[in-house]
Amino acid sequence: MNTLTKWNPFQMSRLDPFREIEDIERRLESLFERTPFGRAREESQAQGKFWPSVDISETAKEYVLKADLPEVTRSDVKVSFRDGVLEISGERKEEKEEGGLRFHRTERGYGAFLRSFTLPACAEGEKAKADFHHGVLCVRIPKSDKGAAKAIEVKVS
Repeated sequence: MNTLTKWNPFQMSRLDPFREIEDIERRLESLFERTPFGRAREESQAQGKFWPSVDISETAKEYVLKADLPEVTRSDVKVSFRDGVLEISGERKEEKEEGGLRFHRTERGYGAFLRSFTLPACAEGEKAKADFHHGVLCVRIPKSDKGAAKAIEVKVS
């Protein structure tokens, strides 16, 4: 005589739908590894890669980009603009175990980094100015009037 068996989603079996979902999730995340979203960023930091956090804001006259670059020297940062793309690159050097100093745990990321941002058409990247103060890189990109939105009066008849 056949009996009914209660389905347990956590019981390991040949077909585990939760394992399948996790596999699909990992595949999707690999598509977005270069973006700061979700686990891709967490995993890159766990692997020792440095991914600086960036805030982008806008005023009536300019775009302002601020990047947190703790323990990065001014000489290790490069800001460039080409073909409508602003790039911030550099390196956060890893501390070495020297002079009896031993690390028991390291969670901070180190290594080379590159962040790229496509600027709007009205941004004048060639006129960008950057300053570096207390571990924060601030890039100011002026806006031009040529890309500004203009109001057009539409007559309704």
